[in-house]
Amino acid sequence: MDVTTTPRNAPTYTEKTHPVERQQRHRDTAHIAGWGADVDPENRPAYPKERTPPRLDNVHWDAPERQHPPHTIHHSTERPGITPVFGTSVAPSGVSGKMRDLAFRYSENDLRHWLILLGADRVNMVEGLLDDLAHGHVPNLWKEMGLASEWRYNRKGFITKAAVAGGIAALAIYALRRRRARARWDD
Repeated sequence: MDVTTTPRNAPTYTEKTHPVERQQRHRDTAHIAGWGADVDPENRPAYPKERTPPRLDNVHWDAPERQHPPHTIHHSTERPGITPVFGTSVAPSGVSGKMRDLAFRYSENDLRHWLILLGADRVNMVEGLLDDLAHGHVPNLWKEMGLASEWRYNRKGFITKAAVAGGIAALAIYALRRRRARARWDD
């Protein structure tokens, strides 16, 4: 395309190569490593290894032996049971564990499932802090919550968050004091 019609002051683009020549140049891709992985299966290097169902040589079982859960394993209500082999980071315990039990009674497409799980995570954090205190370890919240890095690298964001948290705390204290004053006045 040698001539283009464009509005005034608009940049113009002029094609310098012939379209057929450009198409021919892009068809020769043999010099590009890995190009054409989705071409004819006979030309793909991994094709003999790919099978449906996958080939399992020298396997002495039809299905893997079921792993026995040492504690409660939560799984989706959409599944009939847990998979034969599974993993979990921590056993559910305390109030957060009960919240997780409640959350997994609901389907994954139910908002309650996810909101209860989010709440359980926050409750689990508080339980961890209380557990640390019970074992005589005073947590260094400044470092463990990343506040030192926040102060060093995002001071404006840190001050904004602190101001918002302070404002919310001040409003909560004001509301509680006003409520107590009304209760005394009514008595």
